[in-house]
Amino acid sequence: MVDRTISDVRTSYDLVADEYVRRISEELEHKPLDRQLLDRFAASVQDFGLSCDMGCGPGHVARYLDERGLRVSGVDLSPVMVEYARKLNPGIEFSCGDMRSLEIEDEALGGIAAFYSIIHIPRPEVVAALVEMKRVLRPGGLLLLTFHIGDDVVHLADWWGRQVSVDFIFFRPEEMTGFLREAGLEVEEVVERDPYPDVEHPSRRAYIFARKPRGSSQARGPSGRPLDAGTSHGLGGQTHMSIVGHTPLKGSDDTGQKEGQEPMA
Repeated sequence: MVDRTISDVRTSYDLVADEYVRRISEELEHKPLDRQLLDRFAASVQDFGLSCDMGCGPGHVARYLDERGLRVSGVDLSPVMVEYARKLNPGIEFSCGDMRSLEIEDEALGGIAAFYSIIHIPRPEVVAALVEMKRVLRPGGLLLLTFHIGDDVVHLADWWGRQVSVDFIFFRPEEMTGFLREAGLEVEEVVERDPYPDVEHPSRRAYIFARKPRGSSQARGPSGRPLDAGTSHGLGGQTHMSIVGHTPLKGSDDTGQKEGQEPMA
């Protein structure tokens, strides 16, 4: 990602931060699968020390994990988002940072939850960003990575009436698993779901659990119960869960968003 691009992303989120907080900070209430996967993530890294909400925005994912007893911090590119995160979640430490070059010590984190932050990294730089996340994970540490499914690059010049310049990059699950393996991470599980109607942008979503190797005899997958919905089948040694039954949104405007609906992220 060139400096101009990263600057545009930072500025764009600074400009929409007020509206983003109003619309998005309670989104997990309407996304049961997201909550379930975060629960599994929290249970799996509970004894691994500090975790990080990477690309934390106003800190709602970090707050959800904190409420489940996880030691968690947050990092975001946008200074205004970080200000909101600190204000809304005073018991959690938040800082500004670029996920391509983190000011975090080697092997400092037991887990990383990266909800829709990889979507601003151009494809040629994704592996380098994943290598950086691997660097800060402890051996055996877990990454939960989420993104939109597809091949699109959606550019927004107007976001909730603010003039911005930001790209939202979609990925195919098999493409991202290849990037993760190239970065030296072990892919354990891939989960897909349809969009929740009237809640978010009408794109399919992917969630990948990947782990920093620590030896096959010690590696363990995300803990706990099976998902309540969907079908599963083997996918190259991993489990691929396909969640079905949601109806894609219709009648949205040219940015694919409506009042109360999540804008791409």
